[in-house]
Amino acid sequence: MNHPAGLDSAPTAADRTGPSSHYSRLIEQARKERSRICVVAHPCDDVSLGAALQARAQGLFEIVLVGPQARLHAVAAEHGFSLEGVTLIDTPHSHASAERAVEEVLAGRAQLLMKGSLHTDELIQAVLCTQGKGLRTGRRLSHVFIMDVPSYPEPLFVTDGAINIFPDLSTKADIVQNAIDLHHGLGLGKPLVAILSAVEQVTEKIPTTLEAAALCKMADRGQITGGVLDGPLALDNAISLEAARIKGIVSPVAGRAQILVAPDLEAGNMLAKNLTFLSGAQAAGIVMGARVPIILTSRADSAQTRMASCAVASIYAGYLERKVAVEAQHS
Repeated sequence: MNHPAGLDSAPTAADRTGPSSHYSRLIEQARKERSRICVVAHPCDDVSLGAALQARAQGLFEIVLVGPQARLHAVAAEHGFSLEGVTLIDTPHSHASAERAVEEVLAGRAQLLMKGSLHTDELIQAVLCTQGKGLRTGRRLSHVFIMDVPSYPEPLFVTDGAINIFPDLSTKADIVQNAIDLHHGLGLGKPLVAILSAVEQVTEKIPTTLEAAALCKMADRGQITGGVLDGPLALDNAISLEAARIKGIVSPVAGRAQILVAPDLEAGNMLAKNLTFLSGAQAAGIVMGARVPIILTSRADSAQTRMASCAVASIYAGYLERKVAVEAQHS
């Protein structure tokens, strides 16, 4: 949803159609995509296995489960899950599961990748394999939370709260571009991007304000495309029109941000969890920047949040396929 530059034209929370309405729309949108295959790396607990099977049951994608078959069958039996009709690939341990899952994508047998019960670092290491077998692109990997906040009128992206601990300027440029690309891929239009810091003035005393200003200039020069950037902005004047008015900030982004770019992982992670556990928000999320979208889920996620993460990845996978097809026609 794009808004005109006037500060009085922002939508209100009353525009929402009900709890988790953003996620419901994303799930319905994903069901309309053609069937794709998601390879799930080591889903050896009830949460990850259940999420994969539920996504399949809801028509979001087909699944291939990679892990020790005995453990997969044991978890399924313990929790009453049916594995009938599901492709299983046997591996001895989680490291092998991660590598084989990546191989399935590289071979073109899967268009999405989903984390199971292995550690995130283990999966990302396989994705970033430096021996030519990984899923690297020219872009840095970054995580994007797609948040459904009860008091906010539209989906709110928060990045990066899971992958890059202390990103430098070039990494932040990729983080911003990844989030912008996802916004377009979900059909949400040209996003308004707030580069966050503690204050809205550029000052050498706070280095993240200098980086925010540099990112905005990079956008002006075409080094970051597809979004409207402003920063540095403090969180209050990024999402509150009243706070922006009080500070005298005139900006198409201030008070109506659709993407919040945190200064580092700690800030992004705390912001997302603050919204989740203190404001009743839900936080779906995927990893961007690889050849395919990567679904990360947490045991703390609600069932709908996990399905929303799967839906976002499915929609974006379709967007990537269509984009590649168009580029091939014009090459």
